Amino acid sequence: MTYEYQDTRRFFAQAPGKMEALCEEELLELGATDTEVAYRGVYFHADNAALYRINYMSRLLSRVLAPLLSFPCKDPAVLTSRARRVAWEDIFDVDRTFAITASVANSAITNSLYAAQCLKDGIADHFRDVARGRRPSVETVNPDVRLNLHIERDHATVSLDTSGESLHKRGYRLLAGEAPMQETLAAAIIRLTEWDGERPLWDCMCGSGTLLCEALMLYCRVPAQFLRKNFGFTWLPDFDRALWKRIRGECDAGMRPLPHGLISGSDISPAALSVAKQNLSRLPYAAAVGLRRQAFQRVEGFENGVLLANPPYGIRMGEIEEVRKLYGDLGDFLKQRCPGSSAFIYTGDPELRKSIGLKTSRRIPLVNGKLEGVLVRIDLYTGSKKPYYHRLKSEEETTKTRRHEDKHEGFHE
Repeated sequence: MTYEYQDTRRFFAQAPGKMEALCEEELLELGATDTEVAYRGVYFHADNAALYRINYMSRLLSRVLAPLLSFPCKDPAVLTSRARRVAWEDIFDVDRTFAITASVANSAITNSLYAAQCLKDGIADHFRDVARGRRPSVETVNPDVRLNLHIERDHATVSLDTSGESLHKRGYRLLAGEAPMQETLAAAIIRLTEWDGERPLWDCMCGSGTLLCEALMLYCRVPAQFLRKNFGFTWLPDFDRALWKRIRGECDAGMRPLPHGLISGSDISPAALSVAKQNLSRLPYAAAVGLRRQAFQRVEGFENGVLLANPPYGIRMGEIEEVRKLYGDLGDFLKQRCPGSSAFIYTGDPELRKSIGLKTSRRIPLVNGKLEGVLVRIDLYTGSKKPYYHRLKSEEETTKTRRHEDKHEGFHE
């Protein structure tokens, strides 16, 4: 039996909210062809090599789906009967677990949970038919195989999730702060800065360090799923293990070390910095990232660099007036002490950007989970001072590192 993706080589990449265009750019960079932007995702064509590379390297995508079959479907019973005729043993056996994610839109079938149940029944019936009454178990938390059912305008598509776990789960963040930023959003912010490592990058409210981790992975060319052990594409009937090993080896070979102090983070919370340090420690070259407990208001200057900030933006993080004052302090700091730098500030409350009090050169809507936010860019201009910058230093840095950094002054307490 051949499956739809094998005949068409067409896949669907799920994209986080308002990131479809960015995801299309990244897909093309990773070897996809014939892309087509859709709601919350991008259709694309790829051979197996590109499919493996996209799953391993993508910093922005949520999942990549490989369509197995599609058919007209107005009646839930059709789901069960069609699923029963699929040779599921080509993909997994009765000793494996599986889960189904379902969505419905503009169709006679309106209940996604019931649709998923009907598909599950068809799969179970098929295995009972071919495996002497045995059937695989459903496991919603950590299944071996993830399937996706989408019904739109009475047309059903059943796909295998080639990613397995959502691709935003990098594996480095075992601990999170009070209001964690999703990894894919952090990667999108780093991409939108167009930072190329020629200037220092500083997250002045780094929290649990997600932006720092994504900046490190980008500069060092660490594959986004470097820490991941399992992918859903290994369950595809045409999975090529030797090809996957080659693709992974080629991607890993591109990694490069991080210059000490090029990426820095600071925060006033010792607990947040402890979490950031632990998260970073799971990545290669993390020792080169500078971390310091310090309020940005106490920093004398940061020139000719890229400044990142994800300040608090809700009452649950503190009283709203205190939050507005924090944004005002950040605006004053940028205006008075950051000549030649570019600041990128993400807030989940777009109204709070007004409290910064500076003209923004760009405003980009981005979603963090279910929170509608905006990334603003503020360009600061150099006066008559000679350009300089400082690299934040962690207590663990060696004397050799300090001598290296003495050549680049600029970030003064």
